[in-house]
Amino acid sequence: MTELFRGSPEVPLTSDRHVQLLDTTLRDGEQAPGVSLTPAEKADIARALDRANVSVIEAGSACTGAGERETIRRVTDLGLDAKVTSFARGVQNDIDLALDCDVDGVTLVVPASDRHVETKVGTTRDDVVSKTEDLVAYAKDHGLWVEILGEDGSRADLDFLERLAKAGLDAGADRSCFADTVGHTSPEHTYEAVSRLAALGPTSTHTHDDLGLAMTNVYASLAAGADMVHATVNGIGERAGNVALEEVAIALHHCYGVETAKLDELYDLAQLVAHSTGVDLAPNKAVVGQNAFTHESGIHTDGTLKDDSMYEPYAPETVGRERRLVLGKHAGRAGVRAALEEHDVDVDDDELSTVVERVKTLGDRGKRVTDADLLTIAEEVQGRERERRVELKDLTAASGGGTPTASVRLLVDGEERIASGTGSGPVDAAVEAVRSALGASANAQLDSYHVDAITGGTDAMVTVEVQMSRNDRTVTVAASDSDITRASVVAMVDALDRLLASDPAPTPADD
Repeated sequence: MTELFRGSPEVPLTSDRHVQLLDTTLRDGEQAPGVSLTPAEKADIARALDRANVSVIEAGSACTGAGERETIRRVTDLGLDAKVTSFARGVQNDIDLALDCDVDGVTLVVPASDRHVETKVGTTRDDVVSKTEDLVAYAKDHGLWVEILGEDGSRADLDFLERLAKAGLDAGADRSCFADTVGHTSPEHTYEAVSRLAALGPTSTHTHDDLGLAMTNVYASLAAGADMVHATVNGIGERAGNVALEEVAIALHHCYGVETAKLDELYDLAQLVAHSTGVDLAPNKAVVGQNAFTHESGIHTDGTLKDDSMYEPYAPETVGRERRLVLGKHAGRAGVRAALEEHDVDVDDDELSTVVERVKTLGDRGKRVTDADLLTIAEEVQGRERERRVELKDLTAASGGGTPTASVRLLVDGEERIASGTGSGPVDAAVEAVRSALGASANAQLDSYHVDAITGGTDAMVTVEVQMSRNDRTVTVAASDSDITRASVVAMVDALDRLLASDPAPTPADD
């Protein structure tokens, strides 16, 4: 055990500590395999980061090309409160290109480890130091905020890393940055390296998660005196990714009272980045994963119903989330009764026992029990006939060659209605057709849409699960079919039918 974990850190993490976040989602995050953001997407993410009060946004690498520079200019033109920067290699042209994008500053990346100095760049330590001094002075002369980052710093000789940082700071750099470029190092080594850099001046930390130590190394860096953390939303980035911005923000808030961001913006930010990058969130992802505030276990559900904080470290509303109680093989009586009460269904003790047993049976088959499943079980147990308000009678959809179109035939309160719609795809067109047939009075919001292939091959069956809400009611429904469009429409129509079932008012068609 090292001194780092034996007692209080050298620089205590207390609520009066000023720690800033530098988000590099638009640069390091975009370097994740398969990720390519459009200028509009980068602008949207930058706005969301600014709403979350992130201090510095690294908008990209101006040296990448004309398209990237256009994107960076789009971000700098937004007039954000955050400082907007560009990644710049250790060459003057990169600084000039960044200046052309009207950024506030640059992270100047120069080689630090001998493998980068000698093998990658083919130079010497003395030349790196001399060139760094010149480049920092040049950037400062042109009014830029400058952060000097020694690439592969975690594998660099610490005496040289310290010498390099001191040279940069003496030349006018605003701060230095410790970079664990390949996610190589331990928290003990991080603590030692950052301690030496922080003794020279303001210090940042840039960690990767190849060993699963990115967050631990952030803590070690802060304990050693760092006051800025490089991070990406959802932890996306090269290889195993960077430290996740939302995890840094909530951990510092919850454990130490250190405020770095507007926490209730974190979930929307995470969803935006996941959608834009196509990198889905793992269900068990801290802070923003689907399961982070979802409870199924009977013991946990019962405890949560009695005390919101029984099985959660902090309230979901803190990060812009809501708590979810779901049903499955681990469901208990309290959770099932609470779920039924949400839909205004009363059951006696015997009926509840039967419903719980049938819910568990469905769960044992590997099925997540939706609201529609639960309500159907309750109807059967209580011998109630379900009178449908909305029923799908026919669906056709086409997407080849032109604008995707769809038409539906619905039975609404006993009245047959036919409508058509267009959209970006057959599912979108079919949903528009359903909305047109139902009219504005039956308007509901699609909160989530999830597709799973449940068999293999070209004739694979898919399950579509939707969550829809209307007024203050929410319902989840799943439907399976070999046709994703039909499965989607059946699920949505069933959800709408459940939502309208509690509303005695008729559903008139639009004029």
